[in-house]
Amino acid sequence: MFIDIHAHAYRKPVPFVVQFCSVEQLISRYDEAGIEKGVLLPIVSPEIYLPQANEDILEMTEQYPDRLIPFCNIDPRALTNSVDAPLDSLLRYYRDKGCKGLGEVMLNVPVMDPMVQNLFKHAQDVELPVIFDGSDQVGGDFGLYDDPGLPQLEHTLQKFPKLIMLGHGPVFWSEIGRLETPGERSSVFGPGGGQVGCRPSGPIKEEGVVPKLFRRYPNLYGDLSDLNPWNALARDPEYGPKFLDEFQDRLLFGTDICFFDMPLPMVDLLREWRDTKKISEGVFNKVARENAVKLLGLS
Repeated sequence: MFIDIHAHAYRKPVPFVVQFCSVEQLISRYDEAGIEKGVLLPIVSPEIYLPQANEDILEMTEQYPDRLIPFCNIDPRALTNSVDAPLDSLLRYYRDKGCKGLGEVMLNVPVMDPMVQNLFKHAQDVELPVIFDGSDQVGGDFGLYDDPGLPQLEHTLQKFPKLIMLGHGPVFWSEIGRLETPGERSSVFGPGGGQVGCRPSGPIKEEGVVPKLFRRYPNLYGDLSDLNPWNALARDPEYGPKFLDEFQDRLLFGTDICFFDMPLPMVDLLREWRDTKKISEGVFNKVARENAVKLLGLS
């Protein structure tokens, strides 16, 4: 069975392009895929999706306490829109309500923006792990901006060594191997709507910064949700299992499920590599559920 570190659901339908699952649909999909339980992440920044309240997440997880785990999310502009906003008061409040982490942080400003750094400081103080999404541009997108090579993420890992940060999304996972061009880091929205661009493909000829950051910073973890980490691992069936084996204690299965029939290829990939002995049963179990149990303090 799997524990999903990254899922979404809305309490009521919302009128925009992504028709997020209801909580009932999410549980139904979990039953089909063999997912034991999952983390619900609220969306609070308005760059692309309509914001939802942390209280919505708490309400849905209270409906299914054995299947769903709440995270809270705080836009760093909250309370005072300043670099010294007392965000620890909010984080402690939601932690005490049962929230196990912070995220998905996805407003579209630089990682090193002082207000974002203030949020991360307080998350470290309150001892909440953080899931964040990234972007390769500011404007016209969602996610924290970082430069090629992820120097802003590295500086954040240096500043907050007790803050567990879960890398997620295309900007992070594209750098598992050396980039051929900076534009491979992410897609962009075309003038007619929809996203254009391509993920890196083919065997990894030279490691990128992601495995180097994992080796250097023990507070960096990996969120294996959506198609980006699946692509990062599956593109090289020789390197991918080695990556899972080396960082087996800090990689966590996820789906990033948004709509009901969204594909979940990581389920099949992990099972296939376990069954063909590309990864051991122990590695599979850690990535599939045990790392989440440890990180979130689950029983």
